[in-house]
Parts: sequence; structure tokens; C-alpha cells
Amino acid sequence: MNTNTSNTAIQKILGDFIQNLPPSQEYLILSFSPGSIPLRQRWRNNCLSADFLADYLSTFFLSNEHQQVEWDKQAEVKGAVSYIANELLENAMKYGVEMSPFPISIQIHLNPDLIIFQLTNSVQVEQTLQFQECIETLLSGDPEELYIAQLEKNALEEYSEESGLGLLTMLNDYGARLGWKFESLAQKSTEMAVTTMVQLRI
Repeated sequence: MNTNTSNTAIQKILGDFIQNLPPSQEYLILSFSPGSIPLRQRWRNNCLSADFLADYLSTFFLSNEHQQVEWDKQAEVKGAVSYIANELLENAMKYGVEMSPFPISIQIHLNPDLIIFQLTNSVQVEQTLQFQECIETLLSGDPEELYIAQLEKNALEEYSEESGLGLLTMLNDYGARLGWKFESLAQKSTEMAVTTMVQLRI
């Protein structure tokens, strides 16, 4: 964990977060402007954006179209990328600052045996402590037990918008590694940048 308590820049890293990403020949970056329309109106585009990213990256697993194993790998990677990208985008839309002047961006870097997702959005400064506590609970607990507990909680709270199952599914079903970085956006800003990183072995 790395914490910087400067007045002009606050940085906190939780989980498996790579500060300096390894070189990648293939990557995609999509950026959205929350200030143009309300965030919740963008939810309908999440699946479209996630599927686009998945379709693009999955083509790199067709090195030999005659080998069935490559088709299987393509389908596996496509499904994983689509799910993870969609969950990250939904979380950004759900918990991000509506009408924020700061953009939401999602990056996907493809390496020979690793796909790295990075999604950056802004949150209200006063919400970061609670968010960090939730992350620490996620990182310190048993993912399978937390998943079952969350399912039970969701069953009791039928109308709750906070499911928390997406990140737990990434850990349990995809064996992903998760990390977060918190940074101040500007001096005296009421918003803070949060970058969520997901590392997926392929």
C-alpha cells in the first residue's frame, strides 16, 4: 500500500495495482464525458461498448483458424472481456459523479498471457473512505464466502441497488486480480479519481 498525504495530491493504492504497465502492442481506450448527458442514460450503451472491446480483442486469438483450440480460446476470452468490461462500466455509471466535468475512461491492454483492464472515473471525496473500507473487506475475505453472503443479502434486500456481485464474480469465476488507485483530481476539488484495475490471465 502506498499513501501520499500531500495537500495537492492524495494517492492510495489497494490490492494488485500495477503503477507502470508493461509495454503492450495492442490496446484500446474508450472515453466518455459524464457532463454531456446524465450517467444513467448511458447504461444502455454499456453492453455495446463491452461487446465492441471483446470482439476486437478476441480476434487476436485466431492465430490458426484450423485449430479448434483457438476458437475455444477466442470464445472464452470474448466472454470474459465482455463481462468484465460491462461490470466496470456499470459500476462507473452507478457510483460515479453524475454530470462530472472529469471523463470516464476504460483501457484494455493485451499482453501475451495477460489482459489488463483499467477504468477511471470520479467519486465524491466524502465517499472514498467507505469505498476503501468495502475494498479492504473484499481483499481480506474469502471470495467464495463473500459471494454466498452477498447472494443472501440481495435476497433479503430485494430493491437494493448495491449488489457487489460483479467484482466477486471476477475473483471467483475468472480468477482475476483486482486493484485500485485513488488520486485527487485538482486542488479544492470535491471529486477524486478512482482507477480500478483488473488483471486477467489468458
